[in-house]
Amino acid sequence: MPQLLFVLPSEVWNHVFGYLSAADKFNARASCKYFRQLVDHASLWKDWCVVLRFPQSGSYNSHFWLTLRRRNVSSAVVRSIRAKDWKQLAHSLPTLRTLVMEQSCQRSLEYLKHFVHLKRLAFRSGCSSLTLDASTVSEPQQLTHLSLCEVTFPTAAIGGVISALSHFTNLTSLVCHHTGVFEETSLMVRSILHCLPKLKHLSLSVVHKLCTYHSVLGPNPDRSHEPAKAPSLSSLELIDCMDHSLSEDVMKLMPGLKSLTVFYRHSNQQDWQPSPVCHLKTWLSDLPQLSTLVIVKGPPVKQYVASIPSTVTSLTLCVAGFSSKDLVDTAEQVPGLLHFHVDPWPSYLGAHTAQILQLFPKLRRLKLRHEHVPESMFLDLHRLQDLEYMEILDNRPHLSELTRKLQALTNYRLQVTTSPHRRDVLSCSCVGQGRFYQTHQ
Repeated sequence: MPQLLFVLPSEVWNHVFGYLSAADKFNARASCKYFRQLVDHASLWKDWCVVLRFPQSGSYNSHFWLTLRRRNVSSAVVRSIRAKDWKQLAHSLPTLRTLVMEQSCQRSLEYLKHFVHLKRLAFRSGCSSLTLDASTVSEPQQLTHLSLCEVTFPTAAIGGVISALSHFTNLTSLVCHHTGVFEETSLMVRSILHCLPKLKHLSLSVVHKLCTYHSVLGPNPDRSHEPAKAPSLSSLELIDCMDHSLSEDVMKLMPGLKSLTVFYRHSNQQDWQPSPVCHLKTWLSDLPQLSTLVIVKGPPVKQYVASIPSTVTSLTLCVAGFSSKDLVDTAEQVPGLLHFHVDPWPSYLGAHTAQILQLFPKLRRLKLRHEHVPESMFLDLHRLQDLEYMEILDNRPHLSELTRKLQALTNYRLQVTTSPHRRDVLSCSCVGQGRFYQTHQ
C-alpha cells in the first residue's frame, strides 16, 4: 500500500479527495502523514466553514491554527468567545471573508476591525442590543452580506434600524429576522430599498399586525422631493408570514423581482381561517418577471394558481390540501417548469406522483416523498428524459435500494439523494426548515 500511494501523482489524489465529504476527508487525513498533507490542500476546502467553540479552559493549539491557514479557511462560525479568543482568531485567521457571530454582544464588535477582508457578516442570538455604525467593521463599503437574526437594536423604531443599515451602502444581501422592530413590514421594505440601492436579496420576518396603511406607493412626506430609484432587488424572502401582514400592493415596489419565497406562520391545516382576499394572488399578479416561487404552509393552491406567472421555472409547493386538480392546474400555468419541489402537508402526494411524468416533461430537478407511492410508479419517473437530480425527502434505510434502481434505469445519468445539500453558512435556522428550502438556487 505505501508504494501505491506514491505511484499516483498528488494531483490525482486531490481529484479523488474532491469527491469526499468533510467527514470522509477527516478520515482519510487520519490514515497517514502523506494523506494528511494532501487532504490539507487549500483547493479541497474552498467552501468549507470552520465552527469554533472556544473551550472555557485551554484553547486551540498552534498546530490547529497552522492547519486552518494551510487550508486557506475563509469562513468561520464563532461561539462562546472571549476577548483573548478574539485576539487569537484575528492573529491566526486575519483573511477571513465570512464571519458568523453567535451569542454576540456589543464588546465583540470591537474586534471586527481586525478582519480587513470581511465581506459577509452575520449576528445571531445576541445577548444584548447591538449598535451598528460605520466603525463596526474596518471597511464598511466592502461588506456585501449582512445577516441579523434574533439581534435587537437600542431602539425599536424603524428610523434607528435604517440609520444603522445605511452605513453599508454596498450590501447586496440583507437578512433581518426578529430584530424587535414592530413597524409595519411594507414600510420596512420600502425604507430598506431606499437606503440600500444595490440590494439584490432581502429576507425579513413579518410583523404580525393587520396592515391598515394606505398604498405603499403613496408619497413619503420625508422624501417626496427625491427622484424615484429603480429597485435592483431580485430576491425576496418573507418568514413567519400571515396573509394580511403586508399591504396588497407591496410587490409593486419590486417589479423586477425574480425570486419570491414565503414561509407562512400556520403550523397545521386547522389554523386556516377563510379570507375574502388572498394577498398572495395579488402579489403574484404584480411580478411579471418571476422565475422562482417558494410557498411553504401557505393557502390552498387553488386560491392563487391562476396568478402564478408563466415565467416561473422553479417551484416549491409545501402546502395543505394539494389535490390532483391542483397538480393539473399548476402544470397548465407553468408549462416550462424545470425545478419542482412538491411536499403536501400534513398529507402526501401518493398516487398523484404518476401525473408528474405527463404534466411536467421538461423537469431537470425534482424533490418529493416516496411515502405511500407504489415502487413501480415511483420508478417510472426515470422516464423524465431531462431529469438530472432527484431528492427523495424520506430519509429511510430501505431507500438505498430504490436509489440504485433509479440510477440503473437511467444508466446512472440521474443523481439521486436522500440528503439535502448543505445550506449556506449565513442561512439561519429561521429558513432552515429542513428540506423546505430550495437548495438548487
